[in-house]
Amino acid sequence: MKIKWNGHASFTITSSDGSVIVTDPYDPSGYGGALTYGVVDEPADVVLVSHDHPDHSYAEGVGGNPKVLKTAGQAKGIDFSAIEAAHDESGGKERGKNTVFAFTVDGVRVCFAGDLGHLLSKGQLEKLGPVDVLLAPVGGTFTVGPENAAKLVEQIKPRLVIPMHFKTAKCGFPLAGVDEFAELMTNVKKTGKSEVDIGGGALPVSGPEVWILEHAK
Repeated sequence: MKIKWNGHASFTITSSDGSVIVTDPYDPSGYGGALTYGVVDEPADVVLVSHDHPDHSYAEGVGGNPKVLKTAGQAKGIDFSAIEAAHDESGGKERGKNTVFAFTVDGVRVCFAGDLGHLLSKGQLEKLGPVDVLLAPVGGTFTVGPENAAKLVEQIKPRLVIPMHFKTAKCGFPLAGVDEFAELMTNVKKTGKSEVDIGGGALPVSGPEVWILEHAK
């Protein structure tokens, strides 16, 4: 399985059989052009949308004829489970709901947290189950910030964490940079690339390890 960080909360996940999953594609024109990442337009089989804000739901920009999932479903033989969560710490009263997705690709359990704004409850953790790879927001303001992102890692106990939704030169939102989260973790690797292949034993045996990717767009 290959995981590419497009930018913001968008990843392209490609399985060994060539199936392509895109998470939260952003609209570069949304919010007055606050994001200047290039549009995610490559063909995909599945698009996951955690919530309907413009910087997370631009499925129409993705190429091909993907199946768009905003809740639990099945596509390309993959079961996508959904944990209902919130975009804030007040049950969604400020910024609405957020869907946390979990799915297995090539035997690896992935959790895409979307714009999660809070730590998970016992019930949410039980529904989520064991996780190998956690794709987690770390920038704060609209999601968990560096400290709560670190606590979220403690809750979920993944083998690998790939941060997302943090401040870069192409993100105009008032977010924290990834280094603030990285400083709270003990095993961090800056990959220097936008895509990693976690097949063939590349996935850490135990964790959590943090791999920081460069945006591809």
